[in-house]
Amino acid sequence: MGKNKIKIAGIILFCTLLGACGLSFYIKPQEEYSDLENRLLQTRPELVLEEFFDGSYQEHYEAYLNDQMPGRDGWVRAAAKMEQLVGKTDINGVYIGKDGYLLEKFDAASYDAAHVKENIAFLSRFLNAAVQRYGKERVSCMILPDKAGVMTDKLPAYAADSTVQEKEALAGLKQSLDEPDILLDMQPELFKHQDAYLYYRTDHHWTTLGAYYAYQKWADQTGHKASSLDSFQIETVFDDFYGTSYNKAHIQVPMDRIELFHSPFEDGITVDDGENVSASFYDLEAATEGFDRYRVFFSKNTAKIRITTKAAAGRSLLVVKDSFANCFVPFLAGDYEEIIMVDCRYGNENVNDILKQHDEITDILVLYNIRKFMQDKNLDKLDNEAGGMEEFDAESFFDS
Repeated sequence: MGKNKIKIAGIILFCTLLGACGLSFYIKPQEEYSDLENRLLQTRPELVLEEFFDGSYQEHYEAYLNDQMPGRDGWVRAAAKMEQLVGKTDINGVYIGKDGYLLEKFDAASYDAAHVKENIAFLSRFLNAAVQRYGKERVSCMILPDKAGVMTDKLPAYAADSTVQEKEALAGLKQSLDEPDILLDMQPELFKHQDAYLYYRTDHHWTTLGAYYAYQKWADQTGHKASSLDSFQIETVFDDFYGTSYNKAHIQVPMDRIELFHSPFEDGITVDDGENVSASFYDLEAATEGFDRYRVFFSKNTAKIRITTKAAAGRSLLVVKDSFANCFVPFLAGDYEEIIMVDCRYGNENVNDILKQHDEITDILVLYNIRKFMQDKNLDKLDNEAGGMEEFDAESFFDS
């Protein structure tokens, strides 16, 4: 009799827990976005007969149960911690490095060699035409090393060299340029400061300090005078940043801090992104709306941003960029009266049409992270179809 009572109690407890779990799906408010995973979550799907019979409703409902599970964030962290405890040193394509650094692995299978060659052709044609139009001294290109290519001392001992394809792409681009010196190699400069806080531990972006050292090198190479580090007022605006690498690995490491480097040159600026006009490079409100504290720089990536400054420099700059430029461009406020930032990933406008609209432009800067450059599927917007120039044969270079 005693055993039967235990069995009955167990069944009641199981049914109670099962019912409570099911009920919680309807009581708990649905979450539409996961800061932890940096993605949209499946909410409760509406029952549509057509979707029910073709099976898509069941698929959406299963995703809903997974995404809205009570305590999901805790389960995700626990699963990642378990993988770490059993000895894994890379999770979801992210190395668990030393000193709390999370470094994203280079996945060669995710890169299309033909596409990389095409991007080299687009960029080289654009830069060669820019040199012809503006002069060698007014054109520069910074293809930035990835975190794993600079913070090599943080990588696990077994980590494979992730820079082979990246070095090939840089070599191919340099060979394609009529003036190879306009391609600035930032890897040695950043490597000199390897012990500094150059890249966020939990994100793929560089820090403002990393951008500053690149700015110093850029200024030296292009004839500008860089402001000294101690001339900036450094303000820590966030110390609770978990970035994209953390969103993949979910390993608990120290949070990152985000710093702003203030200078007198940012006084009196205007920033126009086509929707809003601001008097600052920085947007604290946008950076607090979700997980991405890096949004403090210009609020978000957008197709075109026009900046005007109080600098009496007599020069205007076009920056073709990815998000790494967002914390770099504020350093240029004392060098240019106007800065036009263009991100080819957004909008449909050809960059050469933008140059025609802004005939005041005197200088060109291309700034890309190497992996983003290799992956970008929008660089055809750089193609000026310039004739009369010998075109670099990327195919033969990579096949040799």
